[in-house]
Amino acid sequence: MTAIWIAFAVFLYVACAILLVIEIFVPSFGLLTVLAIVCGIGGGGIFFRYGLAAGWVGVGTAAVVIPVVWIIAFRLFPRTRFGKAVIMARPDRSKGDAIPDNEQLQSMLNRTGTVVTTLRPVGMCDFDGRRIECVAERGFVTPGNKIKVIRVEGTQLTVRLLEEA
Repeated sequence: MTAIWIAFAVFLYVACAILLVIEIFVPSFGLLTVLAIVCGIGGGGIFFRYGLAAGWVGVGTAAVVIPVVWIIAFRLFPRTRFGKAVIMARPDRSKGDAIPDNEQLQSMLNRTGTVVTTLRPVGMCDFDGRRIECVAERGFVTPGNKIKVIRVEGTQLTVRLLEEA
């Protein structure tokens, strides 16, 4: 009879972890969290019923089972139909659609380019065929003007007008 109770306690720990995972996606106003806590306490209670040492073994079991279930759930989640629907796809950096990395932008410092869209103060600039969003140092800059990158802060390039077109 003891093995059945221990298996039930481990089942309660797994149920606790699953309920906590579901709580992230289902608005239950805390009801699923309360049920998860009840499952966790119930599993611990079953272990402590057999003694203090068994209870601490149960706590250790919970400390292993619950994170393992979470890891498995979050590794499998992006592969599910629901996961594919709610998780955004990573940008395809090979097409140039994504914002360049900071290291790539740092290499743009002091490079010259051409304004593609009006900088009011933000717009697109062309650097050797590569279009990047830039911020004008001051005022409006119309398309066709030559600019120079004077500052890189995070993912923002600040440009200065070199010559009027």
